[in-house]
Amino acid sequence: MRIARFTHAGSTRLGLVDGDTVIDVGTADPSLPTDLGAVLAAGTLGSVGATAATAPRIPLADVRLEAPIPLPPNFIAIGLNYADHVKESGMEKPKMPVVFNKQVTCVTGPFDPVDVPTVAPTMVDYEGELGIVIGTRCRNVPKERAHEVVAGYLVVNDVSVRDWQLATPTMTMGKSWDTHGPIGPWMVTADEIPDPHDLRIKTWVDGDLRQDESTALMLNDCWELIEFLSTACTLLPGTIIATGTPAGVGFKMQPSGCVNPGSTVRIEIEKIGVIENPFVAQA
Repeated sequence: MRIARFTHAGSTRLGLVDGDTVIDVGTADPSLPTDLGAVLAAGTLGSVGATAATAPRIPLADVRLEAPIPLPPNFIAIGLNYADHVKESGMEKPKMPVVFNKQVTCVTGPFDPVDVPTVAPTMVDYEGELGIVIGTRCRNVPKERAHEVVAGYLVVNDVSVRDWQLATPTMTMGKSWDTHGPIGPWMVTADEIPDPHDLRIKTWVDGDLRQDESTALMLNDCWELIEFLSTACTLLPGTIIATGTPAGVGFKMQPSGCVNPGSTVRIEIEKIGVIENPFVAQA
């Protein structure tokens, strides 16, 4: 299933994307939460499609797609997880996954505007990434069973304010500005992507292809990341794990390829979909 959170006729609800239509299961079953995160927390993901056969359909072009999980319990990100990105960054290959948090208030929709901060106008960067959505509360998950705790996958742009990111060792401030976590365009359930390690990630800035890589080249794959993270902390349903970005980020280009107000960043992941966000001056 491709589970979307959308707004239509002044109401936000859940739907299933089928081709160029949205199956409006939220209208067919008003008891459904309007937030995919609440569905995952309740353990009722299977109920989302229960009314699909009788639910009304809406043209996809007529709805506004929203962030599928607007306030995840955690938004965990991984740095330096592709060898070519490690190389372009001038860093050494990490001995274990590099983990940081994006504050959950950074989340925004798949086509919503992203702010270029007034205090950091020249170092705003993009990072196209595969996002894992955790579906089951879990701890100490062995990598051989990690697939069992995944609800699905989505596209993430780990927007980064590079000067703020590099000013402190934790990176959190440079990764957590409001609007700097576009996700979507929907969540594709795990049964549709049995192997997330053979997907193509592509990122364009104003039509210029900047990133083009396979998730097969992750240094630590999805299952290893879940094992590593769950060793220390309980992973909650709805948690998003951004699995790292490949080479092609803007601040390592000569001249700089960072984005400006007026830029548009498009990220596509094979079998999942596309997010595309305009960058605007912070109001």
